[in-house]
Amino acid sequence: MKSGEERDRIHKLLVTGDNRLKQGVDPAKVRQSYEQALELARAAGLEDSVRPLVEVRLADLERLAAESPPDGPPAH
Repeated sequence: MKSGEERDRIHKLLVTGDNRLKQGVDPAKVRQSYEQALELARAAGLEDSVRPLVEVRLADLERLAAESPPDGPPAH
């Protein structure tokens, strides 16, 4: 893959993860998109520029998971 194509693919994976997060998709799927972007960046030699973006997103994902109420009916 050429550098421009790699950058486009990385960008698409980051946007896909962001969109999944906004749509309330399973956090595992969101994480998968971000981790795929990082893997592709690593293979393309772009890890140093992409890693900070992915780390922020993963940290936000963890924060949101910690804030989410547990599944199931509310306790009485």
